[in-house]
Amino acid sequence: MKILGIETSCDDTAICFAEVQGELEHDFKFRILGNAQQSQVVHTLYGGVFPNLAKREHARNLVPMLEVALRNTKGSGKAGEIAASKEDLRNILARESGLFELLIQFLEKNARPEIDAIAVTVGPGLEPALWTGINFAKALCAAWSVPIIGVNHMEGHFLVSLLEKRDEEFQISNFKFPMLGLLISGGHTELVLSREWMKYEIIGETRDDAVGEAFDKVARMLGLPYPGGPHISALAEEARKNQLGSGNIKLPRPMLHSGDLDFSFAGLKTAVKKIVDANQPLTDDIKRIIAREFEDTVAEVLLRKTLEAVETHSIETVVLGGGVSANIHIRRIFTEALAKEGVLCLISEKNFTTDNAVMIALAGYFRARKGEFTASVDLVASGSLALS
Repeated sequence: MKILGIETSCDDTAICFAEVQGELEHDFKFRILGNAQQSQVVHTLYGGVFPNLAKREHARNLVPMLEVALRNTKGSGKAGEIAASKEDLRNILARESGLFELLIQFLEKNARPEIDAIAVTVGPGLEPALWTGINFAKALCAAWSVPIIGVNHMEGHFLVSLLEKRDEEFQISNFKFPMLGLLISGGHTELVLSREWMKYEIIGETRDDAVGEAFDKVARMLGLPYPGGPHISALAEEARKNQLGSGNIKLPRPMLHSGDLDFSFAGLKTAVKKIVDANQPLTDDIKRIIAREFEDTVAEVLLRKTLEAVETHSIETVVLGGGVSANIHIRRIFTEALAKEGVLCLISEKNFTTDNAVMIALAGYFRARKGEFTASVDLVASGSLALS
């Protein structure tokens, strides 16, 4: 099966063309035929993502990303052969500024690619951004007469963590149930239990801010650019390398002994702000020390809650996914701690930790194998879609 994946849940416009075959138990192979992604750097000017600005940028980027992803694929039929009328396509894309004109130019120059289905993110995420990807998928579905699959963005993060690279292909084979997913990003912090394939139960989640959001806001307090996670990580690593301890700077470990598996990071941000205000003007070393203490705190809380879940639910495999799973320190301490517990730890390749279309194509394949296609008219954006 050949799948076209489309991802526009936040500020990354991503398209992936993948070829997948087999079942998990028998010769499963996942091959990326084309992959393109454009991060919307315009948001760095504002220190955060503006939904309607993200929507506009997705409309600009989708067709160029499609052209890159499908550059080396063979088409079927002739360029300009479109199953739907231009008027129908215009109506589908009526709310996506400029996208109809870009798509028509693409369709007139390119033959229909050999694909069996289109997979598109339907949630969770920013609804204006999600709608752009969904309407684009609907237009391609109409133009090429292919079925469409709505994909949960968080399931994509969960599943892509299982991919193991073997030469030019990927496999999924190295896991055991029950599995626990720690999904950590700018919008989510949740512990997800899976006792059987593609069935999930959220057993812990943040009660306020997501961990990635906390990284971004602390970075802003330290005068660092958006997105803040990589900059906090770099300063924290410098502090460890130069043996800069926290000294009198100590942050609380929120909900560490709450008796449940939930998280909270709002109060931690407040605690950081008090330290920042008390240490003005901030020297470079103080910034490094604060970054390290904040990162140590977050990592400790995430790990302790995960280990509690491992013990409570007799977990065999832990997977880490989402943008924050790219954090060097978090990857390091999870790998070491879970190895000591005899638990398999699987973490996304770093280029798959951000929002990407590879994970959407992958999840779309497994949903397609179960026959979970959606009528185009029924496909809707759900900003708060849960993984269940």
